[in-house]
Amino acid sequence: MKFNLSNPATGQQKTITVDDEHKLMHLYERRMGMEVSVEQFGDEWKGYQFRISGGNDKQGFPMMQGVLKNQRVRLLFKEGMPTYAKWRRSGMRKRKSVRGCIVGHDLAILNLVLVKQGDSPVEGLTDGTAERRLGPKRASKIRAMFDLQKGDDVRKFVIRREIKSKKEGEEDKVVNKKAPKIQRLVTKVSVQRKRTKKNTMVKKCAANRESIASYRKMLHDHSVTMKEKRKNEVAKKKAGKKVAKK
Repeated sequence: MKFNLSNPATGQQKTITVDDEHKLMHLYERRMGMEVSVEQFGDEWKGYQFRISGGNDKQGFPMMQGVLKNQRVRLLFKEGMPTYAKWRRSGMRKRKSVRGCIVGHDLAILNLVLVKQGDSPVEGLTDGTAERRLGPKRASKIRAMFDLQKGDDVRKFVIRREIKSKKEGEEDKVVNKKAPKIQRLVTKVSVQRKRTKKNTMVKKCAANRESIASYRKMLHDHSVTMKEKRKNEVAKKKAGKKVAKK
């Protein structure tokens, strides 16, 4: 069985293969999310603790959390569930095969995440240093990272990534630099847009009030006109009846 060992602290990953069945017995019947010891793999793993994060069987079907079985099952998936890609029609469901969250002997790959480091370092897993490839892009987080004041220009402190040449003999030559677009940065343009948006909303509200008032006035005038018209018609009918009686 293959083991993908990952160390989130350093961003390193190491793959090992263990063929001895006796060394794998203590992992069987364990569930995803449980912490296990790997001291049986060798002396270099003494004191190491890992968390089971997933795995695949020999046919490539992934393990799924919550399915309390150590074999493959077929489940009805819908949009939003893991291992299910979004389909064209909304509300569409599909029945797929997945493995349970319990470790069995028929797994091909098991993913483990380092929780506790042991006594001796492991080459390729714990001997590296954490590298932050991308820096923060929100203005408030840049200020918090560099302890800046409100008046400082955060555009001067954004982390830039250097792109080096791929040509032979020019590997150390920097050909370009990339920097993220700062989000929520207060500039003159953003202030002007905010002011324009606010003024537009105020004008729309005022225009709506005026239109509502004019519409209500029109309804009132129409109602008064119709009442007068009805009153005149009733008066004419009464006058005609009096003339007929005489």
